[in-house]
Amino acid sequence: MPNSLNPLEQIARRWQPSAAFVRRAALATVVMAVIIVVTGGAVRLSESGLGCETWPKCTSESLTPTADMGIHGLIEFGNRLLTYVLCVVVGLFIIAARARAPRRRSLTRLGWAQFWLVMSNAVIGGITVLTGLNPYIVSSHFLAATALLTVAVLSWIRANEGDDEPRDLVARPVRQLSWLLVLATAALTVIGTVVSGAGPHAGDARKVHRIPLDWQEITQLHVDFVYIVVGLSVALWFTLRAVKAPAAPRRVVLELFACLAFQGVIGYVQYFLHLPELIVGIHMFGSTLVWICVLRVFLSLRERGPLPAVPAPAGEQAPVEAPEAATAV
Repeated sequence: MPNSLNPLEQIARRWQPSAAFVRRAALATVVMAVIIVVTGGAVRLSESGLGCETWPKCTSESLTPTADMGIHGLIEFGNRLLTYVLCVVVGLFIIAARARAPRRRSLTRLGWAQFWLVMSNAVIGGITVLTGLNPYIVSSHFLAATALLTVAVLSWIRANEGDDEPRDLVARPVRQLSWLLVLATAALTVIGTVVSGAGPHAGDARKVHRIPLDWQEITQLHVDFVYIVVGLSVALWFTLRAVKAPAAPRRVVLELFACLAFQGVIGYVQYFLHLPELIVGIHMFGSTLVWICVLRVFLSLRERGPLPAVPAPAGEQAPVEAPEAATAV
């Protein structure tokens, strides 16, 4: 009976979103994941990490910041509110993916994975405050946000393709080279969190514990991995040309070059200007673009067929919807 159905099933019986709507909902989760990374960086760079002195409330007596907490309390609390916006966007994607016929369990599972990552990252954010901005917890907070971005990008790509078994578009060694690119970029991201944990931007004007390493030496290691990522990207592009790979993967690699060039310029500017807050924030934004491009490069080297056709009423032909290109964010 209809009353015994769960809410998602009831929505699915009353609403049939288009494939384009599901794709846009998936893209919205990517955009919100990027925003969460950037605004989280803004909290730290504005020294508002302890703007709300406890969690889940802002103070021991108040859920919201008080007047005497000033701008730092508003910035920290505003970042907390963005979590609710993110939940709404992820929830919309889950509902749209569930309501779309034929049902694609792979998409709804990715949506729920995003939801639980949001919840876990909210808890990690609370632990960050309760531990007084422990740099190791702060680093894990950023990495959890990157994990959310990873699943959001995968959801976006999967919303543009079918559910056939993946078929490689290039030879196995080329795919392995793309794996190396992903792993090197992941290592670059992890080292970047160590640089942040050891560097001068602690997240609060008061004395905060830092990772006991020379941040300039760690920065040099970070730069070394930048060169590795750039070298692998160049090698992959020439390899794709040599094996006459489809045009789409080669185009995505060129987009990666553009992001790496942007990120490299910003990285050198922030270093020679002694880490101004605005430039560091732009660098964090650039890191999300690089990660998105690297994931797209890796996923562009296989295909999973066209989108499943919408079931048609008896006697009618099912409409065919062409997938949209997953353009860069």
